[in-house]
Amino acid sequence: MAVAAAAAIVLAVALLVIAVPKFLENELKGTLEDTLVRRAADVARLNATAPGQLTAPGALEGSLAGSTLFVQVVDKSGRIVVRSSGLGGRVIDAGAAGNRALKDRQASFADSSLGPDALRVYAAPLGELGQGEASGGAVIVAGSLADIEQTLNHTRRLVALCALVAALVAAALATLLTRRALRPLTTLSSGARDIARSGDVAERLPEARTHDEVAELAGTLNAMLASLERAREAEHRFVGDASHELRTPLTALRGNAAYIARHGADPAVLADIEAGAERLSELLDDLLALAREDAAAPAHGEPVALSELAVGADEVIVEREVWASVERPALERAVENLVRNARKHGSGKVTITVGGEDGEAFIRVEDEGPGPAPGEPVFERFARGAGAQGEGSGLGLAIVKAIAERHGGRVTVDGSKFTLAVKELSRSARTTP
Repeated sequence: MAVAAAAAIVLAVALLVIAVPKFLENELKGTLEDTLVRRAADVARLNATAPGQLTAPGALEGSLAGSTLFVQVVDKSGRIVVRSSGLGGRVIDAGAAGNRALKDRQASFADSSLGPDALRVYAAPLGELGQGEASGGAVIVAGSLADIEQTLNHTRRLVALCALVAALVAAALATLLTRRALRPLTTLSSGARDIARSGDVAERLPEARTHDEVAELAGTLNAMLASLERAREAEHRFVGDASHELRTPLTALRGNAAYIARHGADPAVLADIEAGAERLSELLDDLLALAREDAAAPAHGEPVALSELAVGADEVIVEREVWASVERPALERAVENLVRNARKHGSGKVTITVGGEDGEAFIRVEDEGPGPAPGEPVFERFARGAGAQGEGSGLGLAIVKAIAERHGGRVTVDGSKFTLAVKELSRSARTTP
């Protein structure tokens, strides 16, 4: 914007530099031409009192007193009859304008010169000036262009000076506006350098209250920093979770390996090692899944009928068909974890119910057991029920919670009923797979 304003000022100044002298030149020449026409009429009245007769030169000189104009009167053959004393022995060369006045009986203007001086010449037949056709002569009046040229030169210098001042003002204004416009960018750049230097992605760049490109850039950079912060937190959490949870099974494996080294292979010990290895594999799978959910961006899914995800249960009840925009593999894993949790920690038949209410589509998994105790943090990482006795990784329900939240939904528990709810997709927004 600042550059555009400065460019507009420079363009306006350039137009003024060209237009003002040209306009003034046209005005001054127009004024001179009007004067020449009036003077020619005056001279014609003085020098032709009757057809074919010319008055004495004294009358002509009296009419030109104090004037800078040159006048000469010619007869129909072009012979000079009378002329102003300022001409001396010189002759005004009217050129084509003189010929038109004598032969075509038409008045016109022409440019000429008298020595070093440029002239503007007006030639008119005496008949055109009201003196009759019989005289057949013409009056030629000329005015010097020197004064006009001097005025124009002075004006050009003045306009050039004004243009220079205007250009300097425009440059200063452009610099000021540019600095002001770039100040938010400078602030962003400085803040970004500080964050890069410190490595603290929890810091945020200042966001302006305006709704321009700079504010949008600041918001985008802060969103990127938030994503980096989530990724770093997920990395730290993964490392912490892995180091904490892998310690126990690895210790057991080392103990069993030492026992075999001392006492030889024992089927019970080998079975224990195999079970430990399976638990390690399950734990690593869940840790990686949870880390991916922690670092992932908000879900960008596809329309899916939730009844298609209701698998693995003893009974499926579809209260009504509901659709949601979800990442199918993630929701499949969430439902699988809920069913596995019901089978592992519940009792009796496992039922999946699909339905919708209050703008939400839900999948509910329940068994016939009592469910966790009220207030038990079942969705926390590594949370295990009181009777679980270390079975499972303790991450299954935490993964369900992470998947639900990434989809803008939620997961709740009421006794043995675990409900995963996401925003229901309206009929107009669906596309049939």
